[in-house]
Amino acid sequence: MKHYAVWALVAILALSGAVAALHRDARPRADEQIITPNAPALAPPEGALQVYHLGHSLVGRDMPAMVRQLAEAAGIPGHGYHSQLGWGTPLRAHWYPDAEIAGFERENDHPQFRLAHEAIDSGDYDAVVLTEMVELRDAIEYHDSGTYFREWARAARQARPGVRLYLYETWHPRDDQDEWLARLDSDPVALWKGHVLAPSWADDALGPVHLIPAGRVMAAFTRAVRDRGGVDGLADETGLFQRNDDGTLDTIHINDLGNYLVALTHFAVLYHRPVQGLPHALRRADGTRADAPSDEAAQLMQEVVWDVIRDTPFTGLAQESDG
Repeated sequence: MKHYAVWALVAILALSGAVAALHRDARPRADEQIITPNAPALAPPEGALQVYHLGHSLVGRDMPAMVRQLAEAAGIPGHGYHSQLGWGTPLRAHWYPDAEIAGFERENDHPQFRLAHEAIDSGDYDAVVLTEMVELRDAIEYHDSGTYFREWARAARQARPGVRLYLYETWHPRDDQDEWLARLDSDPVALWKGHVLAPSWADDALGPVHLIPAGRVMAAFTRAVRDRGGVDGLADETGLFQRNDDGTLDTIHINDLGNYLVALTHFAVLYHRPVQGLPHALRRADGTRADAPSDEAAQLMQEVVWDVIRDTPFTGLAQESDG
């Protein structure tokens, strides 16, 4: 019996070690140790893009509609888009047509919906923007994020070899046990690039894949607002987030002002254009007027977005350094 007890203890310890290793694997690691980015500079688009968005409620309906309005205001008529969304949906669930996607009917009840595989396989899109569910650590550990990002990227490039592929970096909930800004600083390298993008960047046959650094924009804007002690219409960064029916703060979903900030980020990356001077009184996807940031807040948003985009490598924009 003693021998059985010893072997049982050995087995338990081995299993514990394996589980611990799995958790460690989803923790931050040094960027240069795990990936060689394949994201060279792209030529600026010559005209309007047709874009497909695949993800969840942090894409939403209104943000892509705002990107289209920004393109029109910038003298780029004809920008078009479609999407498939869910509630907290991992890329893995989108991949399997029979998988249950929470909120599917509600999130996709609009004219811009198009089934993901039908859309990607059509080759109709100049750019495909993919994002992963959050909590991102859970997505990496339980939903094989890097593999399914690469599968979607392969499908898009097989259908249209010259398609521009992007990872939309989002943000994690504000009630996370770790400090919110600290994770906005560390997650882009440790998780978004280190895990979600790494398999695609390591796949020489796939070709270049770029990123849209919305989480980094969120961090920079948060710091800018805090440094000023608030700006007109925004006491702090919580003014970018929705409120629940009882008045409490939604810890993850952004409101019209947050959507405007993220739309600016998408526009700047997709079109390689500065965003200063673009309008900030826009409409939601349903045609109603969105709550607009004040002139001061909009100007700060535009300045921060362009500064971050210029300073962030691997977006496809020409950079002085790829570091």
